[in-house]
Amino acid sequence: MRIKTKLMTTAMILFSSTVAMSQVKNRDEVPQKYKWNLTDLYSNDEAWQSEKEHIENEMKAMERFRGELTSSADKLLEALELHTSLIKEMSRLSSYASMNSDQDTRVTKYMGMKQQMQQLYSQYGTITSFFEPELLTFTDEKLNDFLSQEPKLKVYEIYLKDLLRKRAHRGSEEVEKVIAYSSLMSGNAANIFNIFSNAEFPHPEITINGEKVKLNSANFAFFRASEDREIRRKVFEAYFDKLQEFRGTFGAQLYGNLNAALFSTKARNYNSTLERALDGGNIPTDVYHNLVSNVNDNLETFHRYLNLRKRMMGVDTLHYYDLYAPLVEAVDLSYTVDEAIEHIVASLKPLGEDYINVSNRAFNERWIDMYPNEGKRSGAYSNGSAYDVHPYILMNYNGKYNDMSTLTHELGHTMHSYLTNQKQHYVNSNYSIFVAEVASTFNEELLNNYMLNQIKDDRTRLAILGNYLEGAKGTLFRQTQFAEFESIIHEKVGRGEALTGEDFDEIYFDLTKKYYGHDNGVCIVDDYIRTEWAFIPHFYYNFYVYQYATSFTASAALSEKVLSGGEEETKRYLEFLSSGSSKYPVDLLKDAGVDMNTSEPFDLTIAKINAVMKEMEEILDRLEN
Repeated sequence: MRIKTKLMTTAMILFSSTVAMSQVKNRDEVPQKYKWNLTDLYSNDEAWQSEKEHIENEMKAMERFRGELTSSADKLLEALELHTSLIKEMSRLSSYASMNSDQDTRVTKYMGMKQQMQQLYSQYGTITSFFEPELLTFTDEKLNDFLSQEPKLKVYEIYLKDLLRKRAHRGSEEVEKVIAYSSLMSGNAANIFNIFSNAEFPHPEITINGEKVKLNSANFAFFRASEDREIRRKVFEAYFDKLQEFRGTFGAQLYGNLNAALFSTKARNYNSTLERALDGGNIPTDVYHNLVSNVNDNLETFHRYLNLRKRMMGVDTLHYYDLYAPLVEAVDLSYTVDEAIEHIVASLKPLGEDYINVSNRAFNERWIDMYPNEGKRSGAYSNGSAYDVHPYILMNYNGKYNDMSTLTHELGHTMHSYLTNQKQHYVNSNYSIFVAEVASTFNEELLNNYMLNQIKDDRTRLAILGNYLEGAKGTLFRQTQFAEFESIIHEKVGRGEALTGEDFDEIYFDLTKKYYGHDNGVCIVDDYIRTEWAFIPHFYYNFYVYQYATSFTASAALSEKVLSGGEEETKRYLEFLSSGSSKYPVDLLKDAGVDMNTSEPFDLTIAKINAVMKEMEEILDRLEN
């Protein structure tokens, strides 16, 4: 998309990485080219409402299949096709409502549309409460007979056989109806957290360089990376002190979410919420526990990184508020959006022209909402659930290297969704979250590798290598710490214990001190960090975050194979990106070239982290002599 030079210049003034985002803009001040185009989903809100009403009427037709699903292969196919079509369209409706709401969480209209979708899903769940209980009456022999009679049923084979695998965790029609009704309440804690933390939380104000700044989520992320240590300290202390004022509220929200997860666990006859969360992808709980155990056994590697950061920053004592500061002074690792796109596209060359062409479409056809604005949801994500359209990316770009990494990270998700949607039937397009982070962290690996190949200057290489370590810190060690925190709090609630904000504080604080070597003087975890858990939205996703860590190890192994291999390795990786849920996730990764049943991916990752630190230490020795 080409625009006038004057407008482009204005955009660069408003959003250049050299301009502090201390005053986040109103949405109407953000140039159109940096905002996603949701009219690709529906032309306007009225069209959305019309389609919602149409689906509401269409879903009633599912009633005619009650008692008929196992009567013939033709009848089963007809029911599955209608069911799939309705779910697909509801996902598109939900995407439009949620992404409009995320643009500005203060707008109640779209909050209401999201609530309408919750009601619609609950209504549909009630209508189809007979569906899976009837399917579960299939014997393996009869299902195989139907599959051989009707070739078009083949695309549903994985869904049907996986359903039978989980037969013990499905209830009668009446039980399924109750579970469907419960969905109206099960997401309340997450919804309240989202609205409160993004729209109504009274963010503190502090004075920075004589200017009063409101520490919303975007500004906190920006200023915690300041080169000025005193600014970092003030920002951390002010932000987390304010969180601590509301730890009772945040604690009640999180406890409500834990109880909702426990209800689903008991209703589905699982032994634990962890078992229930992992069973969707047929992942053994040992994978989770082994990750936590392996990371705890390798905390000395993490502490080596922290001591390296301390050395590079030249501080006597490393504090938690130092962990986001630039590692190398006077190295400009700031990038405008155009510069970031140029580097990202170049880094993707090993994946071929087709991959690059679709990536350029994402950048040029307004698939991305790039900059922060008042009321916008914090963080970043890729939404690939609009199967017949294209994925979307939400960003809060602040112009740092980390933002460029985040952009290629989310692009990895987008390409995974795009390629899967192109290759797979809708029923097999919703890939497991266990593999969801592989494509994203793989892209980050390619970017780091590309940047290192371009840069020979020691200080700049230090910064790029340091960024890799930052990724390891945030993705492997930090996310595993979160995973261990989740495991503890879910187990406590599973045993019938009540948890308050103060309880969450103590559990989180003890874990953080252990991971960061507080008692050994590696990194001082200041007291106010105890409430950081209230800042983390992923705790409402129930055992999601561990997959960042497992995916990090898988993508590290896969990227090495692609970069050092040839066409066959690349072909296998692209086939993985196009596979959706056509196999169980562990099997998909094995096909791509990584066996997650072994410790090899983790061991290779730890070895790479130590090799990066060794190179950085050698560079430091040269610079200091």
